[in-house]
Amino acid sequence: MDAQPTTTKAIYLEEITANSSAETLSAARELLLEYGKFVISHPESAGFCFGTLEEEVAQLPFSYLEKQGGCLLARVDDQPAGFVGWRAVPATVAADAWELKRLWVRPMTRGLNLGRILTQAVIQRAIEARRTAVYLDTAPAVMATAHRLYLSMGFEPCPCYNDNPVRQLEWMVKRL
Repeated sequence: MDAQPTTTKAIYLEEITANSSAETLSAARELLLEYGKFVISHPESAGFCFGTLEEEVAQLPFSYLEKQGGCLLARVDDQPAGFVGWRAVPATVAADAWELKRLWVRPMTRGLNLGRILTQAVIQRAIEARRTAVYLDTAPAVMATAHRLYLSMGFEPCPCYNDNPVRQLEWMVKRL
């Protein structure tokens, strides 16, 4: 029996900066809005403010850069496929820690480990920046795959650290 040919997908992470191209910024904004539409399509996510997300999208990348963070766009075969952002958490939560935000992978590119790749890229940047931890909040009922990913990467439940109004959230932290 002949072996089936394997298709290798080219995965590339692009840091979004003030100097990013209009195409890159547009793709990142589109991915963030997809994320928001996904979240509000689930009744379990009551309390999610799409208007706040739209403001964040309009200010991209400064909505992260101005909070001592950044964001990444994942491409698969040169097509926008995923997004993640991060920002500093208040010093009252933890000194020198970041919060992972808005992890989103387009459905057609799921199964390529993009969520893990994007999350690991933030963790690696946090280590290089000498951060002490990475925090996040997630809605396990809505984002079960992401929740399992976070657990598999060493994130652990922690007390609430923000004022996120979404119901049924779990707050998590990974100590570095």
